[in-house]
Amino acid sequence: MSQASKLSWVLVCCCFFPLTAPGQESAEDRAEKVAAAGQQAIAAGQIEAARTDFEQLASMTPKVAEVHATLAAIYFQLHQYELAAREVRTAQKLKPSLPKLDSLLGLSEAELGRFQDALPRLEKGFKQTADPDVKRMCGLQLLRAYTGLGRDTDAVETSLQLNKLYPDDPEVLYHTGRIYGNFAYVVMLKLHDKAPGSIWMLQAQGEANEAQKSYEEAIFAYNHVLSLDPRRPGVHYRLGRIYLTRFKEGQKPEDRDAAVREFTAERDIDPSNGNAGYELANMQAELGNLDDARKGYEAVLELFPNFEEALVGLGGVYTDSHKPEQAIPILEHATRLNPDDEVAWYRLARAKRATGDREGQQKALAVFEKLHSAKPLHKPVTDEEATPQKLDREAQP
Repeated sequence: MSQASKLSWVLVCCCFFPLTAPGQESAEDRAEKVAAAGQQAIAAGQIEAARTDFEQLASMTPKVAEVHATLAAIYFQLHQYELAAREVRTAQKLKPSLPKLDSLLGLSEAELGRFQDALPRLEKGFKQTADPDVKRMCGLQLLRAYTGLGRDTDAVETSLQLNKLYPDDPEVLYHTGRIYGNFAYVVMLKLHDKAPGSIWMLQAQGEANEAQKSYEEAIFAYNHVLSLDPRRPGVHYRLGRIYLTRFKEGQKPEDRDAAVREFTAERDIDPSNGNAGYELANMQAELGNLDDARKGYEAVLELFPNFEEALVGLGGVYTDSHKPEQAIPILEHATRLNPDDEVAWYRLARAKRATGDREGQQKALAVFEKLHSAKPLHKPVTDEEATPQKLDREAQP
């Protein structure tokens, strides 16, 4: 686990403190020159040179806590954690009031694998410090310590806190993602051990195979679930999604027919599954069956008035059916729900043009062009999301 490159959160300006007893001018002058050279080396990022200077300074002024604290930070930066821990303890004995040394000691102990010793210091640094760099470093090392001690639940809780504090930090995202993945693996392994033939295990296998695009294995697992519980909610929908994906990849009519069959079965079992109804309406729209698509979208929107993708689909159907005046309020609602949906803006521009509203068309088209040039054309579909609306063929940014 990499560490922040800065030492500023622990380094102190040693020349602000008397380095030797009064009356020893020659020794003091030499020590101050070494201290100044060391600080210049740190400022220039020359950590090895700084180490040489501060080791010399520590031998010249062994009773100055700030020198040992700075040397500890240098050792830590050089990944010499045993030496860093030693210097922290020396500095703490000389001046217990020096700030942040407990966190540095905890970080060093964690790097040495001494998780039990490091834990209270890391917890304190993560929960109590106001310094964002210290908090971040302690949090990342807490993940390592909790994992090493088998405290998976604590690791997950700390991951959630780190994601909230540093939502865009790539290192935080990487390590917390690993924690979530490892925890999920442990839980799934326990499920396999405790209930290998259960519906829950079969469904987990189906979802895992689906995620890996092993469609035949996923279909087999989901059908096994249905053989044990024919009216289990959500399973027909997942089967429909697999068949629909295969149809888009291979254009085999039997896959499209199977998708319709599965989505219909899901809707029969669970009429409140708006995604299944939406997918059926979407397929009708793509086939050009505008009246059936309209009825399907409207049925979904009666249950879920803010289903943005369904609003965009219905708006497109109304426009294609030469009813742009009915499409406009629907598409305007969609753009308010999701201002970043380029398809909604493009269809709104089309509807405005069809009603003769050139100014409205240009405004909507300007938003579309900005969005279209800033991101990929198609949004990814994950887990149980509905299939996003596709940009109309004639769209020209």
